[in-house]
Amino acid sequence: MPNIARREKIRLSCRPVLAGSAFLWLLSVGSAAMAATQAGKATSTAATAHRLHRPAAGGQAAHARPAHSQSTATPHSAPETLKVSVSRIRSHGAVQAVTRQQMDHFVEGTSPNQVLAMTTPGVSFASDDAFGLDTVANTLYIRGFSRNQVGASLDGIPMGEQGFGNINGLTVDEAVIQENLSGMTVSQGAGAVDTPSAQNLGGALTYTTSDPLSKAGGRVGQTFGSYNAFRTFGRVDSGVLNSTGTKFYASYARTDQDLWKGFGYQLEQQANFKLVQPVGDRGKITAIFDYSNFEQYNYMGLTKGLWETQGRNTTFLKPNYALAKEYAYYAQNGGVPANLQGILTNDEIGDYAYDGTQTQRNYLSAVTADFQLFPNVTSKTVAYAHVSSGDYSGTNPYLVSPTSGVDMAMETGHMSTQRIGFTQSFDIKVHDNDIQTGIWYENVDYSYPMRLYEDGVDQAHNSVGDFRASQASTWYSDAFNTNTFQFYLQDTYHIIPGMTINAGFRSLLQTTHGGTKMDDTAGLADWNTYYSHPANGSMTAANAFLPHFNWDYHFKQNHEVYFDIAENMRAYDYSTQQSSGTVWGGLGSASNPAQTVFNENKKTLRPERTWNYVVGYRYNSKMLTASVDFYHTDYYNRLATVTSGPTTNQYSEVANVGRESMNGADVLAAVRPVKGLEITNSFSWNDATYEGSINGTSLKGRHQVFYPKFMYKANLSYTWRRAMFNFNATYTGGRPLTYLNDQYIPAYWTSNLNGSYNFGKVGFARNIKATFGITNLFNKNYIGGVYGAASLKGDDNPILYVAAPREFFGSVSAQF
Repeated sequence: MPNIARREKIRLSCRPVLAGSAFLWLLSVGSAAMAATQAGKATSTAATAHRLHRPAAGGQAAHARPAHSQSTATPHSAPETLKVSVSRIRSHGAVQAVTRQQMDHFVEGTSPNQVLAMTTPGVSFASDDAFGLDTVANTLYIRGFSRNQVGASLDGIPMGEQGFGNINGLTVDEAVIQENLSGMTVSQGAGAVDTPSAQNLGGALTYTTSDPLSKAGGRVGQTFGSYNAFRTFGRVDSGVLNSTGTKFYASYARTDQDLWKGFGYQLEQQANFKLVQPVGDRGKITAIFDYSNFEQYNYMGLTKGLWETQGRNTTFLKPNYALAKEYAYYAQNGGVPANLQGILTNDEIGDYAYDGTQTQRNYLSAVTADFQLFPNVTSKTVAYAHVSSGDYSGTNPYLVSPTSGVDMAMETGHMSTQRIGFTQSFDIKVHDNDIQTGIWYENVDYSYPMRLYEDGVDQAHNSVGDFRASQASTWYSDAFNTNTFQFYLQDTYHIIPGMTINAGFRSLLQTTHGGTKMDDTAGLADWNTYYSHPANGSMTAANAFLPHFNWDYHFKQNHEVYFDIAENMRAYDYSTQQSSGTVWGGLGSASNPAQTVFNENKKTLRPERTWNYVVGYRYNSKMLTASVDFYHTDYYNRLATVTSGPTTNQYSEVANVGRESMNGADVLAAVRPVKGLEITNSFSWNDATYEGSINGTSLKGRHQVFYPKFMYKANLSYTWRRAMFNFNATYTGGRPLTYLNDQYIPAYWTSNLNGSYNFGKVGFARNIKATFGITNLFNKNYIGGVYGAASLKGDDNPILYVAAPREFFGSVSAQF
């Protein structure tokens, strides 16, 4: 009842503002259309990779294994772009900003999300590599919400859920070269109704790229580092080419580094192109094309026990092929090697595998049209297309290569995603009202055939290529098609100077059809295949009224107070049939078919939903910036993957585990006592607890898995003439590893040190800069990223990724 009352109160409070907004918007649509016609005449020049299942006793799958966790398939003178970022990227209300200047304090090529976490309270990021580019191990949380529970966009292009495998989107690391970002913002409040996202439960990430420079030139950079790290970056700006103002840039980056443990490397190649064409004084058209190819050997996911007993360097067995075959034999037949008796269990021996790799290729293109239709009406249209393909490979120690008789085989998921869509928005200014409205439509076509390749007697099949169809046997094939539609309307009313009130809502509809289209488990019995969880059907998530309400007041020049309230809904996840955590994945067993479980779930499951409340204060002056936020979230229909049944016949199901309640606070203070020196400290507290149960086991009072209750961040930055020095340290508290909180990921400290010197202009080159950086300065051994589903209790899932040790980097860059 209290929640219904709150919702009705918000609904009523929105009516006066929204009623006028809707009426004005309807009047403006016809006028806008006429203006568009007139303007046209006047300006005629114008994977998840699948998670490996292991069979339980009796040939059933005991539980899902996360991808790649065991054998997996699965300036002295400032550049022009800096001026852009300062004017466009700023903190306000419940929105925190990270500028280009802040990103330049870190090693070139560092993941933007890693920079975001080091500079912003309430944000947690962890990985297993120094750059933070491993898409498997990257873990991003914003005030308790994971990266696939927040909205994300790049220059207005929807980025989807940001998760591994590019099922319905794309991570920022794959979409854009870090140097081409002018800044990013994170809405840590209730989100924003204009964010095109079907995953947003709380908060939104907005990434903005720099425009081409008006003066012709370029930039090059070369980085060297530990473990044969070698990163090259180059960008060419055309400058203004003609009287209409045409300009573009093209850039390329190549990042190559050996794994810091085990065999292999991680190679990322990216290319970005952006063209801006002004259309008189009416607006502009922007076109982009982004390409990326990530070829990565993976680190092996560990249990807490493996990390503690075998050490931080525990990983895949490659190149020791004989040992991999021995471990696979024990995994299938029981027991452990003599030297590990009493140290590891048979289950942990099965966590080892020979190899795990991934290759992801992405092509993203978009055309954006920004036009001033009337003096008080602007229009923005974004049409985009995204094609992604991938090969997610790994040795499976529970299969058999039938010809060679080796007790393992390579399985590879060949993922393909095709995404196309558009957004259309209007901004209408009428007296003291800023009215915004728009729509978003997207279609996603996703397919995932799982194919098996034989390992030989003396060597394994190549896991980063040689995927010839004549060598493969298709185990199963999954396919999904998703249609998403969103409408939003909001009005910002300027009450008095400095004070605004915003009220709006969005309507969201998403329908997904799909599942298993082919399954040949029975026909591949000689490969020792086991139950593969085939399920097929459709699910729809819909809500016609998701309100958002915000009040913001700037007073006495330096002070700001605000509050933010919103209701959000998240559409259903989908992925491969062997993935846990989705409505279609990891369901059932041979005696309780996945299709039966899916059909039963469809009758009872409802989309996840949240109510978010934020109240905050910010002070900003030349010498001090300070802020404090308090927030509360009511979480409804919390969905979780649950393992059911006896140990000899276990299966997974997605269940509604009830409500979750979250309370938290973020406090930040940045002092600038002398010119060039800034000292920032922030503290975050989050108390997120479950209120429901899992299959009769109460979770009431148990803390949310994977997110720390406490975080502390310190950053010292000093700029003196042409030199810059930056030191940051982060404390991350213990993170619950299981729903019952009987196992925790230990707390840790980590820190980075960076320095640079700008030599200015030398000959025809300018801003020649040398940079030196150290990551994990004190060489701490800690668990960074987490990928996979949590267990109810115990330490059984190999989902933990050890962070990279101390590494050194040096780079030289110049502009022309």
